[in-house]
Amino acid sequence: MSARTVPAPAVRASRPLALAILCAGQLMVILDGTIVNVALPAVQESLGFSASGLGWVVNAYLIPFGGLLLLSGRFGDLFGRRRVFVTGLVVFTAASLLCGLAQNAAMLLVARFLQGAGGAVTSSVTLAMIVTMFPEPGERARAIGVYSFVQSAGGTLGLLLGGVLTRAAGWHWIFLVNVPIGIATAVLARRLPAGERGTGRDKGTDAAGAVLITAALMSAVYAVVAAAGHGFGSARTLGCGLTALVLLAAFVIRQARTENPLLPPRMFRYRDVSGALGTHALMISGMFGFQFLVVLYLQKVLGFDEVETGAGVVPVSLLIGLMSLFLAPRLIGRFGARAVLPAALVLICGGLGFLGRIPADGSYLTDVFPATVPLGTGFGLAMPALAGLAMSGATPRDSGLASGMFNTVQQVGASLGLAVLSTLAASHTGALLHDGASRDEALTGGYRLAFRIGALFVLGAVVVAATVLRTARGTTGEATAAGSVSARTADADTTSTAP
Repeated sequence: MSARTVPAPAVRASRPLALAILCAGQLMVILDGTIVNVALPAVQESLGFSASGLGWVVNAYLIPFGGLLLLSGRFGDLFGRRRVFVTGLVVFTAASLLCGLAQNAAMLLVARFLQGAGGAVTSSVTLAMIVTMFPEPGERARAIGVYSFVQSAGGTLGLLLGGVLTRAAGWHWIFLVNVPIGIATAVLARRLPAGERGTGRDKGTDAAGAVLITAALMSAVYAVVAAAGHGFGSARTLGCGLTALVLLAAFVIRQARTENPLLPPRMFRYRDVSGALGTHALMISGMFGFQFLVVLYLQKVLGFDEVETGAGVVPVSLLIGLMSLFLAPRLIGRFGARAVLPAALVLICGGLGFLGRIPADGSYLTDVFPATVPLGTGFGLAMPALAGLAMSGATPRDSGLASGMFNTVQQVGASLGLAVLSTLAASHTGALLHDGASRDEALTGGYRLAFRIGALFVLGAVVVAATVLRTARGTTGEATAAGSVSARTADADTTSTAP
């Protein structure tokens, strides 16, 4: 893909539109991860899914999504990120149409697999394109804040929109609504910066490495998915987990020996990158439990319907939006990402700890709503800081890979956290029922335990952030932590937008 160099002002004039286009594509993908959850009973009744088979409506999306993020991010570096982004949008939109037209369970599952693949391709390069479009630290922090808000808002909007569409128009429309949005976004994506010419045609693409890492990640995600239904000690879970480890080891060995590795070892030499990815994994593992478990508590214990449940978690998204759009860029610009991150994680830990005391006869206003304040505030401050640090070691040629790594860690961390927390909650609930507790007491006891374990995950993230990511330079220059690649990207990213 060729690129024409144009004056910087022309590029800058197009950046707000480009950011809106990228966030629209990301919102559509994130929204689809949750919108289907509230429609599952209607899907089961319409297409005749068994109780065990119904979970695959979700899993068929998660497995390719988690497995293809890293590979897709690298392909963005090799062949051009705009091309990869648009390709993902086209696949995702076409698959959404197939989902909405599905007449049987098999057709829906195949379409959901394609949806997950398209979503991974689209998401993998979004953060990289944002980082390269906004080289200045302040602008980058604000752009990453918008990206973080879209990611969080998509999950909440999915819960609200899923309930409304399913009730008003039928479950098919939770997928069909993506079609006009996807078409419009793909058309507008021609306005995105063309970016630097990919290197894939000249140096090869490490096909063997691509197969190994994709198979390893899919096996890992499947192992986590299997753990939620079969337990961590089952033969299926252990077998898939062992397979994932073997494939990952083979991938690491190949990357150290091949001339043009898919995942260059230099990516892990940056302390900020490794520390940010580890912190991100722990934070997401704990925080994702909130999104899942609080919904169950509101519906199964407090008796909320789908729309009320979605409204109940809206305060978290609103606070995330306020923090990530307005406060986080200022705090990161003044104090640095390393200083902001531990404080933000402590807030998240406190919110989950508060939920660890919910009663069976509780109320939303006194037992759930107070936790949304530290959770939304903390997450809204933490995500922009983490995204900036995770991308801080990426050169222009590696930014797609770094973006894919960040999203892969998020997806795997969320899946693993959900599997661990939901399994522990179910096990403790069963034990309480066996001891004679009432249904509500048993369910609430399971949720309390899961929230407390989630808080411990985030506490581990605090430790990593305070040690691995401790301030090494200790000056006001630390304010560029969220944008420390500015010098490396500024010269390489003065390419034009294609009409």
